[in-house]
Amino acid sequence: MNAKCCLCLLLLGALQPNQDSVTSSTEQVFWFPCSSEVLFSGARTEVPGCSPQPQIRGQSSLFIALYAFTARSADELSISAGDKLRVLREEGDYVLARRLLGEPAMGYVPAAYVANLSQGSSAHRPWYFSKISRSEAEQLLLSPPNQHGSFLVRDSESNKGEYSLSVRNHAKVSHFRICKSPGGSLYIQKGHPFPDMEELLAFYTENWKVIQSPLLQPCSPTVDGWERPRWEFTLRRKLGEGYFGEVWEGLWRNSVPVAIKIIKADMKAEDFTKEIQNLKRLRHEKLIQLHAVCSLDEPIYIITELMRKGNLHSYLNRKSLGTSHLLNIACQVADGMRYLEEKHIVHRDLAARNILVGEELTCKIADFGLARLLKDDIYSTSSSTKIPVKWTAPEAANYRTYSLKSDVWSYGILLYEVFTYGQIPYEGRAGGPLQGYRLPRIMLECWSGNTEERPTFLALREKLGFIYRPGDADSFNPS
Repeated sequence: MNAKCCLCLLLLGALQPNQDSVTSSTEQVFWFPCSSEVLFSGARTEVPGCSPQPQIRGQSSLFIALYAFTARSADELSISAGDKLRVLREEGDYVLARRLLGEPAMGYVPAAYVANLSQGSSAHRPWYFSKISRSEAEQLLLSPPNQHGSFLVRDSESNKGEYSLSVRNHAKVSHFRICKSPGGSLYIQKGHPFPDMEELLAFYTENWKVIQSPLLQPCSPTVDGWERPRWEFTLRRKLGEGYFGEVWEGLWRNSVPVAIKIIKADMKAEDFTKEIQNLKRLRHEKLIQLHAVCSLDEPIYIITELMRKGNLHSYLNRKSLGTSHLLNIACQVADGMRYLEEKHIVHRDLAARNILVGEELTCKIADFGLARLLKDDIYSTSSSTKIPVKWTAPEAANYRTYSLKSDVWSYGILLYEVFTYGQIPYEGRAGGPLQGYRLPRIMLECWSGNTEERPTFLALREKLGFIYRPGDADSFNPS
């Protein structure tokens, strides 16, 4: 049996290592020293060239997961709150960890999501944030999803062995020094000591008026599987530019191809951050999948899956497609818009340039990260808002009033783009309602001047279903 086979059996549990060579305090990791790939827990990781893998330290620390985290790439590790982990090394805002129970697995998790069990009882409490600075604490507490009354305990920057209590009080953060007496008790006010941090926090939670700052809930880390540090992303090639910013092809952690939307500086970052929180819950096969955001600093990044065939407008100009293929595209977009309609989300910029194309003519709606969550049937924007006039319903263009039915109007324009192979709407015209154009009835229904007479996306999808059935499609060559 060669070394490679032995290693496979070791990792799969079929062959146990010599117990005399293993101690309880040592973690052993086995690598192929000269192979183009490494096998670990059934996963395959490419190794550039044939250079040796970096050796992980034999000594590692026992940690506990404070929060659940879902892996977003192959080199990350999904964990649940309460999981016991071995942390092998730290890398910036992440740690390389191995799960101890359940199916063996190893990968990166946000450092803010785990706590070292060897650092005392306060280390694995959700309010303890260890070695973060005063300014970092303020940034965390003032960022979503934290709100008034969120608090955290951190190590003191100026007095080793002591702590600071940081509390969000509406739009500001207050800081309180937690001193430690020679006997080990903790106090904020002299003469009011507590034996441990839990009792101190319990007292000030109940008697918050003493410090004029209510302690309502522990701080939630903003590195939540969506919010990522900017250094993780590398811009490689500019793909295009739209009304709200530039789109780049890039790499996530130098390995995962992604699309990166860079929001223009003239957009209000605060309003946009609020919209991001609403849109993280969107999940549909015809919507571009949101991978991550960088929203703590400007410019804001939105990171999504990469669709390699580009936007639909350019694709239509390059390809010769049959009628069934065009109907297929129309149905896919209607499916995605029907989902947004059910969620009361208005897109505002539905157009062929914002539909992205992947393999096998897969189409997905993009820029829904710029959509608005409708609390009422309509909403209005400021008169200074820039809008794509040729795709915009009259009530939105004239009065800045948007609704789900204004997206239906835009869908009619998109159908015009699709069935004219990417022609610009109103070409040669300054704008305004379509009159005198001989187009299919379904488009004209979308362009009704009375918003109530425009069909829903559910109705549009049903009508298109009578015209197009997947089994009737021509064979498609994706080249």
